[in-house]
Amino acid sequence: MKNAIFPGSFDPFTLGHLDIVKKSEKIFDKIVIGIGENDSKKPLFSIEKRKKIIEKIFKKNKKIIVKDYNCLTVDFCKINNLRFIIRGLRNSSDFQKEKELALMNEALDKSIITLFLPCSKKYSIISSSLVKELILKKGEFNKFVPKEILDELKSF
Repeated sequence: MKNAIFPGSFDPFTLGHLDIVKKSEKIFDKIVIGIGENDSKKPLFSIEKRKKIIEKIFKKNKKIIVKDYNCLTVDFCKINNLRFIIRGLRNSSDFQKEKELALMNEALDKSIITLFLPCSKKYSIISSSLVKELILKKGEFNKFVPKEILDELKSF
C-alpha cells in the first residue's frame, strides 16, 4: 500500500491544491493532507479552521486523511510511516524552491521520496496568498476555491 503526504499551510485550500490531490489519488492508496504550522507565515485561518474546511471538502473520500502537525515534514513522515511527499508545481520558480526543500528532506532521510506534480494550466495562477488577499479585501475569490467551502470563506 502506497501512502503519501501532501503538506502545506493551505491558508486557504484552493482549486490548485484540489487539482494536485486528484492527480495524487491516481498514484497513491491513501493521501494525508498535512496542515503544517509555518512560523514564517501569518495565517488568516487557525489550523483548526483549516482542518475543518479541508475535511469538509473530502468528507466522502476514504482515500484522504487530514492531519495537522507542528514538526518537520520528514519527522511527520517517519512518525506516520509515509515514504512519499507530494509537491505541486505551478511554474519554474516553484520548482526551484521545491527542489531545495526536496534535497534538504533527502539529506535528513534518504528513504523519503519527493514527487513533483505540475498543476493543470488553468490553476497555475492560483495561490493561497492571492486568495487570502482577495478574502481580506472583499474581492471575488469564488472561482479559485472548491465550492464546498465558499460559505466558510465568505463568513470570514
